[in-house]
Amino acid sequence: MNRLGKKANETLIEMALSADGEESNGPLCETISTSGSEVPSGSEGLNSTETTLLISDHQVIDKRHESKDSIFFRDGVRRIDFVLSYVDDLNKEWEKKLERRKEFESNLQKAGLELETEDKKESEDGKIYFVKIHAPWEVLITYAEVLNIKVPIRENDIPSTVENPLDCMLTPFRLPEKVMHPEPDYFTAPFSKDKQELYLINDESTFFSPSMRNRIVNYILTRCPYGTEEGKKKFGIKRLLNNGTYSAAYPLHDCQYWKKASDPNCDNERYTLYMEWARFLRFYKEQPLDLIRKYYGEKIGIYFAWLGFYTEMLFLAAVVGVICFLYGLFTMDENMSSKEICDAAIGGEIIMCPLCDRECEYWRLNTTCESSEYSHLFDNVATLFFAIFMGIWVTLFLEFWKRRQARLKYEWDLVDFEEEQQQLQLRPEYEAKCTQKKKNPVTQEMEPYLPLTSQAVRFCISGTTVLFWVSLIIASMIAVIVYRLAVYAAFASLMENTQSLQPISGLLTPQLATSVTASCLNFVIIMILNFIYERIAIWITDMEIPRTHMEYENRLTMKMFLFQFVNYYSSCFYVAFFKGKFVGYPGAYTYMFNRWRNEECDPAGCLIELTTQLTIVMAGKQIWGNIQEAIVPWICNWWGRRKARSNPENLYSRWEQDHDLQTFGALGLFYEYLEMVIQFGFITLFVASFPLAPLLALMNNILEIRVDSWKLTTQYRRPVAAKAHSIGVWQEILNGMAILSVVTNAFIVAFTSDMIPRLVYYYAYSENEESPMSGYINNSLSVFDISDFPERNKPKQNPEGFEQCRYRDYRYPPDHERKYLHTMQFWHILAAKLAFIIIMEHVVFIVKFFVAWMIPDVPADVKAKIKREKYLTQKILHEYELEKLKERLCQGDKRATEKEFIATEGRMELSRAM
Repeated sequence: MNRLGKKANETLIEMALSADGEESNGPLCETISTSGSEVPSGSEGLNSTETTLLISDHQVIDKRHESKDSIFFRDGVRRIDFVLSYVDDLNKEWEKKLERRKEFESNLQKAGLELETEDKKESEDGKIYFVKIHAPWEVLITYAEVLNIKVPIRENDIPSTVENPLDCMLTPFRLPEKVMHPEPDYFTAPFSKDKQELYLINDESTFFSPSMRNRIVNYILTRCPYGTEEGKKKFGIKRLLNNGTYSAAYPLHDCQYWKKASDPNCDNERYTLYMEWARFLRFYKEQPLDLIRKYYGEKIGIYFAWLGFYTEMLFLAAVVGVICFLYGLFTMDENMSSKEICDAAIGGEIIMCPLCDRECEYWRLNTTCESSEYSHLFDNVATLFFAIFMGIWVTLFLEFWKRRQARLKYEWDLVDFEEEQQQLQLRPEYEAKCTQKKKNPVTQEMEPYLPLTSQAVRFCISGTTVLFWVSLIIASMIAVIVYRLAVYAAFASLMENTQSLQPISGLLTPQLATSVTASCLNFVIIMILNFIYERIAIWITDMEIPRTHMEYENRLTMKMFLFQFVNYYSSCFYVAFFKGKFVGYPGAYTYMFNRWRNEECDPAGCLIELTTQLTIVMAGKQIWGNIQEAIVPWICNWWGRRKARSNPENLYSRWEQDHDLQTFGALGLFYEYLEMVIQFGFITLFVASFPLAPLLALMNNILEIRVDSWKLTTQYRRPVAAKAHSIGVWQEILNGMAILSVVTNAFIVAFTSDMIPRLVYYYAYSENEESPMSGYINNSLSVFDISDFPERNKPKQNPEGFEQCRYRDYRYPPDHERKYLHTMQFWHILAAKLAFIIIMEHVVFIVKFFVAWMIPDVPADVKAKIKREKYLTQKILHEYELEKLKERLCQGDKRATEKEFIATEGRMELSRAM
């Protein structure tokens, strides 16, 4: 079976790979011979519109037969695999852009691609030209071999796993089988032009899926030259988009999302995805991952698989978190600490020292009654259980994801996927900017490289810039802390002197008012810095000139994550581990910059403030993220299509409809992962302070899946398909955060909550056997003699003539010989806190590593299937080679010796034995 045309041996990549010396790694289109092009030589003088109206038999197509809402050329046969658009803007660079386009399109045709141009008169706005690109069979099979694309060789005969008897209970959540598995399962092998008879090629036009076709065309577009400028070779569609030569480049959706296409040859996969996946009313249904992978490619498919699995695992964490919250709610009335604070005979008689210098007054402890009651919701024994549970949960999540990922790798033919095939290929930008070349010790070919001195300079600039921005974040956090310190006195004075605020003064304390306003201010600063730094990070990474796509993504990921980590979590770290820890005591307070007095925690602890901070930042980020992801693209698309809606639908072509959509971009998935990983940090690093965080994340993710699917299906152009066998560097980031979360939650329970001081009092200092926790509040407050106040701290007024005030600490009273020094109970509590941290960390880490060791990364049945498929695939390939060798022997081919025949049979026997 010979499907190769005249161009088969003269196409772009094959010529580039066979070239010697420096040519082998240059722009791939340069090595093409024009002799095999199907475009007639006489057409070189024609403009692009005239040229593309020619087909192989040199006949002009009758445009009256064209269907505007179509994914085919005007002949209705050749599929549109990619579309380029441009506008003729008559400025000073118009001629230069025209020359670039002519050269670029000419080289595309020499590479074997077929072009067809829509004149601007036929576009909806009368301004835009559209260049439609079709990859013929000869181009597809050549690049399929270069990209090592796997194609079917035989239908899979391995029996499926035994059905789960509980599957019937999951029926309401299932999708139709045709949606879940749009294609049969096949044994596959990398494509080779020399073995076409081996593959299941029923129809050349449909053998390669649209996602494979647009991936191949994009590969050519990114490497095709368009001339030489300033002594340097220029190539790639990305540069042409950046300099305005083309306005857009994108593959087409196969139909409108709200209705099926009239063309019977259309698969209508976009419509199916919208109806079964992208609508919010389908939130309870499983995701059609195989169809997502088929339509958008493996890289997007693996993201939605991970997001769906993460959401499923969040359900368990959310249930346990709700139970812990309900425990705190139902035991609120039994909390002895809040009872004593609210008791007029106890909390009403305890006079607390002023919370700021000069302006603040003495206050009674029972004014914090409501906040102490609410703090019990999150500061109780269930907090400890939930912190330990989440340490184990995160391990289960990561280990079970590895198993799920291994299953997807098998089902999606990614087992032998080598990163070198895609991610480790040299970036076109690297090839263009690196003018020096050296011999690769592995391939023995000349390839571009960046000198070590240049790398060092670029890394120094990059590192300095990153440190500057991280320092800027820390400076902004310090500014927010200064705000908290500066406005506290104002809030205290306002609430004291404003009669309208008196009814809510018990709930809205100066501490809470300061914390809420500071959290909102911090969130605004986070969003502003985030917006600016995103662009800075991309610029820095581009300046470093990473060698491969993988290096580029990894470097950008680490820069962005480091920044986001500091940006989002710094305020939470401050409240959790610094606020109220370095206050000093009355008469010897510590000051920031020798001016602002450090903040104190509420008598009930700082945990409620950490909960407030976490809730505002986490919820605000999720709400703002959904607005950015859903509402903004919808408004932009509505604005762009408002004119087209007034025209008849048959005049609004498929390429124009997609042109008016938003661009998903190469970093589209990067931002989706980053958003989810930051959320993952919120529900793991600080979950001991807020057991409802997993529930908020679960509700957000249920919405997130449908928002992401909706915007991808309806609001964005179809992304170029790309392969990926894992979530990449994000897996390592998640592992690092999982380990860090054990440490942070241990410190939160020990130093931020009041659990350890209460336990020490319960077991060592309580004197009431019937009610061991009675007297705890009085025990946890030290006494200060007002006469010892220095003039700087002393309140302006003392109308009731108080002689002593209380403050939160464990220090000796003023009449003791060790006046205001720490008591032995302070050191007992500190030792208990440190011991708790060590014990909790060791227990959780031991359980984590044991669970990780117990759960294999690859399921046993998947291992067996992989081995079985490899064996059968090798057997099929060997049998094919044996048959070809027999044919050569029968035809009298002298090169096909008997020894070669025996060796081939021996290899088959060895394969069976193995």
